[in-house]
Amino acid sequence: MSDAIKGNILTPNGWVHGTLSFDQHIQDIQGAHVDPVANHDDYILPGFIDLHVHGGAGKDVMEGGDAVHAIAAIHARHGTTSLLATTMTAPPEDIDIALQAIGKAVKQRGKNEARVLGVHLEGPYINSGKLGAQPNFARAATLEEVQRLESLAPLRVITVAPEIAGHLALVRELADTGVRVQIGHTLGSYDDGVAALEHGAVGFTHLFNAMSGLHHREPGMVGAALAHAEYAELIPDLLHVHPGAIKTALRAIPRLYCVTDSTAATGMPDGEYMLGRHTVQKCMGGVRLPDGTLAGSTLTLDQALRNLVGLGLDLADASARVSTHAADYLGLQDRGRLARGAYADLVVLDRDLKLKAVIIEGERCDLNDA
Repeated sequence: MSDAIKGNILTPNGWVHGTLSFDQHIQDIQGAHVDPVANHDDYILPGFIDLHVHGGAGKDVMEGGDAVHAIAAIHARHGTTSLLATTMTAPPEDIDIALQAIGKAVKQRGKNEARVLGVHLEGPYINSGKLGAQPNFARAATLEEVQRLESLAPLRVITVAPEIAGHLALVRELADTGVRVQIGHTLGSYDDGVAALEHGAVGFTHLFNAMSGLHHREPGMVGAALAHAEYAELIPDLLHVHPGAIKTALRAIPRLYCVTDSTAATGMPDGEYMLGRHTVQKCMGGVRLPDGTLAGSTLTLDQALRNLVGLGLDLADASARVSTHAADYLGLQDRGRLARGAYADLVVLDRDLKLKAVIIEGERCDLNDA
């Protein structure tokens, strides 16, 4: 039995004022093209897609067990309809525990939960000299180990530091299998970044953070991204990256998309939480290690959308950067867009961009705990 919702619908061909009918998938969109400023009705946007999620609701992906379900539920209540559960750099046994749980969650989405699409393996294949908030269990990657991890859960994105010996060859091998390899937690140079892109890397992990910065005589990894990237992820909590740097990246990188890099502290009061094997402190909206290093965020993608609009983006552009570009990055044509045949993943927002409804694969999500 189909359902329907009315308002200003953001389609791939622009805004339509009318009705969207759906079951698990979008069945039809009827109405007239319109500029939403001409009325006062709600906005209907593609559901948000977050490709970098460590935690939420007091739970961390690295705990294993049912943690990922609690994480998927808290993010769903903020408009995220699908996500990648993201690991930390850790000993092999810890990563195995996390991936075993994620693999089960991929196969079975719980009620009121975002769809877990797979894994973003953020560690351990990073540079120990640019850990950021990652524990120091960094090591070089091997294809054999990656293949073993893939048997536990689908690896959709893998972060690597390309300057580590052997990693460039691995980037090519992984890219050839369809994994999205992105550059992050790296001391690599501009040339290292260009070489990684030439070997099949396609993105950058939390652009600007935990990578060699831009200098006019040493453009660094940030320079490689700004000069050459089609895609990169960025944390728009206005703590990790200055608004001016965000605007720079928006002009330089066509399909820059937003992630939360959210931690267990997301949706929780100030206090201590776990991030992998680290204890972190949430205070005044930020999450930090004892030495003051930023350690992920408490951002949700509904707030990311509002932040982007506050920086001057129009709503359609901001929507693409919390949804469509991420879907395209993963090669998903059935998510991140409101079009006939796509999954009925959508959010309804009022004129102040506050969430009114979240629909995931045709099911209305309970927002009472949001």
